[in-house]
Amino acid sequence: MMLWFSGGCTPTPPQLTLPSLVAGTPAFRATVEGSLNSPIANGNKVTVLLNGEEIFPAMLKAIRSALKTITYEEYVFKRSEIGRTLIEAFAERCQAGVQVAVLLDAYGSSNLPRQYAEMLRGAGCEVVEDFRSIRPWTLGRNNHRTHRRILVVDSRIGFTGGYVVGSAWKGDAQQDTHWRDTNVQVEGPVVRQLQAAFAAHWREATGALLGGEGYYPSIETAASDAAVRAQIVSSSPLYQNYSVFILFMQAISAARRSIDITNPYAFLDGQLMTALIQARQRGVSVRIILPARLEDNVKILVGQQGYGPLLEAGIELHEFQDSFLHAKTMVIDGIWSTIGTSNFDNRSMAINDEIQLVIYDAGVAQRMEEIFSDDLGQSCRLTLQDWRNRGVMTRFMSVLGAPFYDQL
Repeated sequence: MMLWFSGGCTPTPPQLTLPSLVAGTPAFRATVEGSLNSPIANGNKVTVLLNGEEIFPAMLKAIRSALKTITYEEYVFKRSEIGRTLIEAFAERCQAGVQVAVLLDAYGSSNLPRQYAEMLRGAGCEVVEDFRSIRPWTLGRNNHRTHRRILVVDSRIGFTGGYVVGSAWKGDAQQDTHWRDTNVQVEGPVVRQLQAAFAAHWREATGALLGGEGYYPSIETAASDAAVRAQIVSSSPLYQNYSVFILFMQAISAARRSIDITNPYAFLDGQLMTALIQARQRGVSVRIILPARLEDNVKILVGQQGYGPLLEAGIELHEFQDSFLHAKTMVIDGIWSTIGTSNFDNRSMAINDEIQLVIYDAGVAQRMEEIFSDDLGQSCRLTLQDWRNRGVMTRFMSVLGAPFYDQL
C-alpha cells in the first residue's frame, strides 16, 4: 500500500478551459489532433473483441502469424492457462527467428512466474519483466505504473483494451468467475502509432531505439476493405503528458446528444464529474454502466461516494449483474468512440500511463452502442433513492477509503 504514497503529494490533472466544439465536426477532429499531437489516420480496419472467448484467440492467431517482429506490453500477467499459452506462442516465434520484445509492469506483474521469463529468454526473446522497478531510491517514480496493454505484430495488426492475462478473463462472461471485458483489434496505418507508444516505453526501459522495416514499414498499406479513421492517444503523467484526460474532457464537452460510458472504476475527479453534469444540463443523455459485484470492495465502495451528484443531475447509473465488468469504453453522439485501458479515476487521468484507440466512425460507434445495449440488458438501474438507502457498512467502507480516493 505504501507504493501509492511513495511519490509525495497526490498528482491531479491540470485545470482545463475548453473551447466550444461539436463532436463529429472537422473543427473537433482538428482540435483533438493538434492539442494531443496525435494525427488521425485513415484506412484502418477495426474489430471489437468481447471477453476472453474472442480476445485471446484473436491475439494468439496474430502472434502465430508473425514473420518479423512482435512487441507486447502488459500491466498484469498472472500464472494461468492463457498466460502459459501466450508465453509458449512468443517463445515459438522467437525460435523461428522473429524478434520479440516483452515489457511487463513491475508492480502489476510482480507475481509473474520466474519460469515464464526464463522460457522467453531461453528462446531468444527480449524481456523486461520489471518496468519501472520499485526501489527506495526511485520514490518519485514508483507510483507511476504502466497500465497499458499493447500487442503489435509485424507493425500490421495491433491490439489494446482492458484485458488482463489471468484466469478471470476466460470464457464469455456468462458466469461470475469469467469477467466481462472489451478489446479491439486494428489493422492499417494507425498501428504505427500503437507501435510508437510501445517503443517509447521500451526506450525508457532499455535505452534501445526500435527501428527498421520490421517495426516501421516504409510503405503504409491500408487494410483491405477498410476506411475507418482512427488515432492512438497515450498518456504518461510522469512526464507531464495528460493526453487521455484532455481527450476525455474534449469528447464529453463536445457531446450534443448522448454519452454512453462503460467502466469498472468511475471515481470521477472534479473536472470529469463537472463535465458530465454540464452535458446533462444541456440536454445530453448520459448513461454509465458500472460493476455491481464489489470485486475490489474498498475501491468500488469509495467510488460510490461520488454517485450522488451524478444521480441528482439526472445521469443514469446502471450496475452490471452477471459477472465483474472490466470494459473501458465510451461512445459520443453515436459517431465517436474509444476503447482502451483507462478507468474514469484520478489514477488513470493523472498517475498511470494509459492508451486509447479513438475511432471516428459511425459504423464502429453503432457496434459499440449495440454492445452497450446488450450490457444494459444485464444491468439494474441505480436510483437516487437506492443510493441514499445504501447500508451502514457500505457507507462506513466509503468513508474509510475516502482519504485515499485520488490514489485508488
